[in-house]
Amino acid sequence: MKIIQASKVKNQDWNYFQEKTTLKNPLVLVFGNRFLLEDEAVIEGIRKEFPYEDIVFGSTSGEILCCNVYDNSISVTAIEFEKSSFAVERANILDHQKNAQELGEVLYQKIPKQNLKHLFVLSEGSFVNGSSLIKGLESTLESQVRITGGMCGDDARFEKTIASYKENPKEGEVILIGLYGSSLEISFASFGGWIPFGPERIVTHSVDNVLYEIDSQPALDLYKNYLGERANELPKASLFYPLNVTPQDRNEPVVRTILNIDNANSSMILAGDVPTDSKVQLMMASVDNIADGALQAAKFGMKNRKTKPEFVLAISCVGRKLVMNQRVEEELDQVREIIGEGIPITGFYSYGELAPFNGSTTCELHNQTMTLTLISE
Repeated sequence: MKIIQASKVKNQDWNYFQEKTTLKNPLVLVFGNRFLLEDEAVIEGIRKEFPYEDIVFGSTSGEILCCNVYDNSISVTAIEFEKSSFAVERANILDHQKNAQELGEVLYQKIPKQNLKHLFVLSEGSFVNGSSLIKGLESTLESQVRITGGMCGDDARFEKTIASYKENPKEGEVILIGLYGSSLEISFASFGGWIPFGPERIVTHSVDNVLYEIDSQPALDLYKNYLGERANELPKASLFYPLNVTPQDRNEPVVRTILNIDNANSSMILAGDVPTDSKVQLMMASVDNIADGALQAAKFGMKNRKTKPEFVLAISCVGRKLVMNQRVEEELDQVREIIGEGIPITGFYSYGELAPFNGSTTCELHNQTMTLTLISE
């Protein structure tokens, strides 16, 4: 596996992390600030610097490259697989009446199945229901194939996210990357570090990812009471106080971030499903807890690996970044401490992370986690 990584701030030269060289048919991952990815001159510059066919773009809430976190930048990782191969497919949820499950089913039908080892998803993050997308992808998924990935971000604006494959980035895109090869070893992990607090309540009315009532009270009104003065900062303020949701049929809780609010009917639109009759609690976190969560994710991702990873995809939630603030790179330091020095890391801060629970095989949508995908040939 040969990897070249570079970052760029607007109007500055490219900063390379490895020696610049020409690669053969690489998979190129471009993560960047949404405004930069909407700038045609910036996209033209990326294509000129990396003149390859298979380029995947995604907007972020912060770019991860090596041990660093960047803002308002472009990060590029070009990967030449030597023993393995990849395939990329795309679809737009606006062509499916925003039906994420249908889109997931269509995308999985498109991807070649022979020798498929792993699927990585890069999804629109503003209005795609991540839980429904996973349900569609897994509806006919072969038992040995696992799914990880992330929802694109837009800093903490929650205005729109953009992504694309080959084309210039646009709204509504969902990209599916299939990885193939018998020698591939891919492990993954997802861990948060957030702590539930306050009374445990019951979801009494919800539809998919729209939460209407908690304990028979308007959900948004109840949530605003907890936030106090910070309620005026919604939905951004919700990143500091996500919801811990335990569906009736699950033992493991999932964390849910609020993507948007509807004051007219006092409801909250979440990043994924929050089923009626689920138990729900508020959550909070400290910098140390979040950094430790990244450490635990790295430990679990490295557990039982036969080979050392050659490359790591790190998707962390924008809420973690806001809480950690100036100390945000500490969670990457914790990951590096476990996986070892010199292994290329790329990724971004997201509106949602996709991975199975640690020790499980079925993918879940997570919020407020550090999710790692560790790859070697």
